[in-house]
Amino acid sequence: MFEDSGVFCEIEVRRSGAMTVAVLRGELDLSAAHQVGPVLVRLVDGPGTDLVLDLRQVSFLDCGGIGMLCRVRNQALARQGRLRLVVDSPFLLRTLRVLGLEGPLGVMPGLDRDPARASAEASG
Repeated sequence: MFEDSGVFCEIEVRRSGAMTVAVLRGELDLSAAHQVGPVLVRLVDGPGTDLVLDLRQVSFLDCGGIGMLCRVRNQALARQGRLRLVVDSPFLLRTLRVLGLEGPLGVMPGLDRDPARASAEASG
């Protein structure tokens, strides 16, 4: 859990087979991104890492959080891995769509289905 001058973001990491799932809760703004970003970059530091960020409990996302998501994605791709996002908030979905990041960040609707199939359906 990270708290900084009223900003709150919590991260929980778990493994699900070959996939790593990081659940983020709270506000993902510039301040929180500085705290959470290095943790997420470490999660994709190995070759071929499959990282899923569950953002269903994120209540706010600003340009600092978006920049952090792009850095984590770039780090994953550089190591032949991938990053996908689970998003169900209309606000976050619209933001990612308007910025043209819904496809590149691998947005999928949930974890209750096979993540590989859900990601393919979301981008197709």
